[in-house]
Amino acid sequence: MAPNEEGRQFETFDLDSEPDQRRNAERQVVDLTAESDSDEVIPVFPKSQSVIGSDTDDEAGDDDEYDEDLKRAIALSLQEAEGGPHNASSHLHISDSEKGVSQNTRSPSVKEVEGKANDHEPAKSMGVLGLDRKQMEQERLARLAKRKAEDTSSIDHREAKQSKIDSAPRASVQPTMAAGGTIMSKSQPTSSRSIPSTSPSTQYPEGAVKKTWAFGYPRQGDDIKIEEVLQKADLELAVMSSFMWEMEWLFSKFNIEKTRFILVMQAEDDATYESETATMRNLRLCFPPMGGQVVCMHSKLMLLFHPEYLRLVVPTANLTPYDWGEMNGVMENSVFLIDLPKKNVLEKPTTHFYEDLVVFLKASTLHENIIAKLDNFDFSKTSKYAFVHTIPSGGSHTDTAWKRTGYCGLGRAVERLNLCTSIPLNIDYIASSVGAITDQFLRCMYLASQGDDGLTEFSIRYAKTFPVPRRDNPSKLLKKDTGSEWSDRFRLYFPSQNTVATSKGGPRCAGTVCFQSKWYNGENFPRHILRDCESQRKGLLMHNKILYVRPDDPIPLSETTQCRAWAYIGSANMSESAWGRLVQDRSTKSPKLNCRNWECGVIVPVIEDRTDSSELKDKIHEDKCKGKASEFSSLSSSDNDDGANLPVVFENTIPVPMRVPGARYGGGRKPWYFAESQS
Repeated sequence: MAPNEEGRQFETFDLDSEPDQRRNAERQVVDLTAESDSDEVIPVFPKSQSVIGSDTDDEAGDDDEYDEDLKRAIALSLQEAEGGPHNASSHLHISDSEKGVSQNTRSPSVKEVEGKANDHEPAKSMGVLGLDRKQMEQERLARLAKRKAEDTSSIDHREAKQSKIDSAPRASVQPTMAAGGTIMSKSQPTSSRSIPSTSPSTQYPEGAVKKTWAFGYPRQGDDIKIEEVLQKADLELAVMSSFMWEMEWLFSKFNIEKTRFILVMQAEDDATYESETATMRNLRLCFPPMGGQVVCMHSKLMLLFHPEYLRLVVPTANLTPYDWGEMNGVMENSVFLIDLPKKNVLEKPTTHFYEDLVVFLKASTLHENIIAKLDNFDFSKTSKYAFVHTIPSGGSHTDTAWKRTGYCGLGRAVERLNLCTSIPLNIDYIASSVGAITDQFLRCMYLASQGDDGLTEFSIRYAKTFPVPRRDNPSKLLKKDTGSEWSDRFRLYFPSQNTVATSKGGPRCAGTVCFQSKWYNGENFPRHILRDCESQRKGLLMHNKILYVRPDDPIPLSETTQCRAWAYIGSANMSESAWGRLVQDRSTKSPKLNCRNWECGVIVPVIEDRTDSSELKDKIHEDKCKGKASEFSSLSSSDNDDGANLPVVFENTIPVPMRVPGARYGGGRKPWYFAESQS
């Protein structure tokens, strides 16, 4: 049901009701890597059985075994405090955390959740979003009657229950008014070190990448709270997508009487959800297509419409308190955000970023009126970035559609940013979930990072003799070992069992960090690329998905500028479900792309003056001489590049959250396997 943008009147709704008892999801998941050369489309359940699910990226496994693992993941990753799901305050404890009161982040087991749910009598009739509709309506009518009697319509008696997350003093950037009423910030930050503010302002007109704030850790200017992302004071419309949701917590961050909401989510029954929310006139739901082989709606995106600017946000975090550093601060994520000012002249933006964003939103079935609102804002500053998506088609992408999504779309985006290169790359990838990856898949990702659209590896894979002509360019001959240098230049960061065990939240807070031993121990898994993922902020676990790319030599962009490196920040983990697989159609012999997840992210380049190149090399050499970033050198790669220089290259543009160089696996160091740790 699409919202009508003209002349709408909105009713308010109360979110102080108790959360519902979450239903465990039951999903069939298919391993795309199990039959790497297959062009068959294997059907799966098109809908998740729960809006609130486990943020896993599992791709294979026995259905019954997977269902049990998923139930445990849901119960544990929700991070419910003592008191059970029937205690409305047990999900948050936000006020206490801000006061420094110790919290219990222990999550109940599935049996504990079920037992406490059964003890909760009488059971309330809850809506699908976890809201007690009857109680909400009664409380709304009571408030209206009281306000009418007191003639104090501006008083909101729910303020006492709002989070006190903003009670602590913080530095802020005060907005100033420019000619024509456009809000401008006194500071025009281009560095990730700028201090965020909850006051509405175009604070990031050039774009920025931040770590998420985490309770108990000092703020150093490179992090951001969700309140500072939302800037709720004058927020008119919030379009948000996520895989996991904590509704009560989420709506506590807004002035719900002033803001309209469109939630883009995965659902088992669209009609049921729309019926449940039909009377919530400032809330609408959007359901991306989930038919065919689609596994999950995993993308994370916010379009925050303020009166004078649009804030576009691409986080790696779900809309849950622990992903945003609350619940005692056990998890960290990353956020890309950019503020786009309102235009005086209505004309369609022309940047590639805008075009790919619109393609993604249309495929998601977001209402055309909302997409049209984007034309009111100036996207010119997005020209140096790229919006990268994975759109599952329900079947496969054929014709030329495969070129603009998944890892093929990643290569296309790199090429359109003029970052295409044959120079060897060093790649460091942080993932919170790892699938059954292979050498072929990693070569695809490596070549895509050089700007290849997928046809190079595709041509080599289906060739019978070498050299082989590239499918779209017969004059270009490809050797069998093209791109094989990835093997010595690719590092994948994922936490070890010890890293999880010694983290602040411990194993019970690692329900959204997923991997399986049968994949790691499989004969085709490239174990040599795996590194332990330990946070710079000691004790935090990571839910990041970041791809860092560093060419051996800078890529020239103009006579005066060059790209030293670039990074992808988004929702895509290290799996073929997230990035897709290009296969050959059996009947037409043409390429087609199989994708199973909805994903999105942004490419952020590190652009410098050409004169800065020698200074950077000197700094890297100086850091090596001083022994910086070599604390774990005895445990890390013996290759020429072990990732130790990542902070030097990215420090002013994109935070590097993990400690580098990362320790190699082997001996007593083993990856974290969530499902097996619970058995």
